[in-house]
Amino acid sequence: MAFTLMFAVWLMFGILGKPIKDEFGLTDTQLSWVSAVAVLNGSMWRLPAGMLADRIGGRKVFTAMLALTAIPAFLVSRADSYGMLLALAFLVGFAGNSFSVGIAWNAAWAPRERQGFALGLFGAGNVGASVTKFIGPPIILATAGTTYALGVQGGWRLIPVVYGVLLLLMAVAVWFLTPKVDRMPGASKSLAEMLTPLRQLRVWRFSLYYVAVFGAYVALSAWLPLYYMDNFDVSLTTAGLLTALFIFPASLLRPVGGWFSDRWGARKAMYGTFFVMLATTGVLMMPNGHIVINHADGTSTEHLAYAMHIVPFTVLLFLLGCSMGVGKAAVYKHIPEYFPGNVGPVGGLVGMLGGLGGFILPPLFAYTKVWTGFPTSTFFVLFVLVAVCLLWMHLTVVRMLHERSPEVADKLDEPAPHPTGSVQEARA
Repeated sequence: MAFTLMFAVWLMFGILGKPIKDEFGLTDTQLSWVSAVAVLNGSMWRLPAGMLADRIGGRKVFTAMLALTAIPAFLVSRADSYGMLLALAFLVGFAGNSFSVGIAWNAAWAPRERQGFALGLFGAGNVGASVTKFIGPPIILATAGTTYALGVQGGWRLIPVVYGVLLLLMAVAVWFLTPKVDRMPGASKSLAEMLTPLRQLRVWRFSLYYVAVFGAYVALSAWLPLYYMDNFDVSLTTAGLLTALFIFPASLLRPVGGWFSDRWGARKAMYGTFFVMLATTGVLMMPNGHIVINHADGTSTEHLAYAMHIVPFTVLLFLLGCSMGVGKAAVYKHIPEYFPGNVGPVGGLVGMLGGLGGFILPPLFAYTKVWTGFPTSTFFVLFVLVAVCLLWMHLTVVRMLHERSPEVADKLDEPAPHPTGSVQEARA
């Protein structure tokens, strides 16, 4: 519940973006940086935060993060310039680092055979990205133009005030309602020992996978409301609800992905994730248009007209979200298996780089749209990212299989069966 709230605060600018853009007169690119700096600060401290949770206990670190994030969250309601908004968005983004703290805290309590499901259940707090999508538009519309006690204004400025109060209440709840005895697997380890696993290439490969399944999820959660409004001419409320149809499966299927990984293996889950992501983004990246053929007689004809309507677009996004939900759990299932005593630092680094993907992608979406003129270039960026991940993973698996079974390294198929009766004849 605490992580759900922190995630909602971290990504609140996705739904507040439109009214902020209108009030401050921002361009799409300027607005993309508001969400991007929040994602940046919610990613860059994940490694030290995870290590700190392993060393002094997740209960202490999580409670402190809730209380500290409440301050800039409240101050967002007082922003009166683009520069001040950027600074406060950056500080609010600190909430995103709660992920690595919670992963380390939960991994210290969950038995290994259930860690996939346990970490997936905690990670389902990603659904917090949809909280503002639901409560934001009604509150903004109902309170616009009003002023409350202590000079608190209505409209979009009321949302960060509500979140500031909720963060303080949740800090109290976490401190008093969670186990008072913390498990600290890294308490006796030196800093060098905790950082040693980060030298392994597989840690960085897992991080790239997490960019595709989590960084892209964060980026789309912030980007989609504006995408819906600009390309399908829907209201802010409708855009928020439609975006939630992507966020819900991408979050709530995370426990399912953990359970699947526990039972059938994380590798199968990752293959399925990447194949579905390639298929959906491959269709979503196609721009609306048609082929024009100029004939020899000077006439021209149009053929194969194509346009993506809002219903199939939303269905494909739903499937994309499902695959991301399973993939996020599958990536983190690998970590306690390969690094059982270093979940904090390894999970922190993977989460940090995955979150940084969420920082880089929104501006990249904006710039590729400017460069190409196609809004669908957003999904071309994701298609290329997923293709690189799938290729790297598959080459790693093939190399591993060849090393374990060198006798079949040059085989193309199963050995040919013996002709019928040949064995019996030889014996005779």
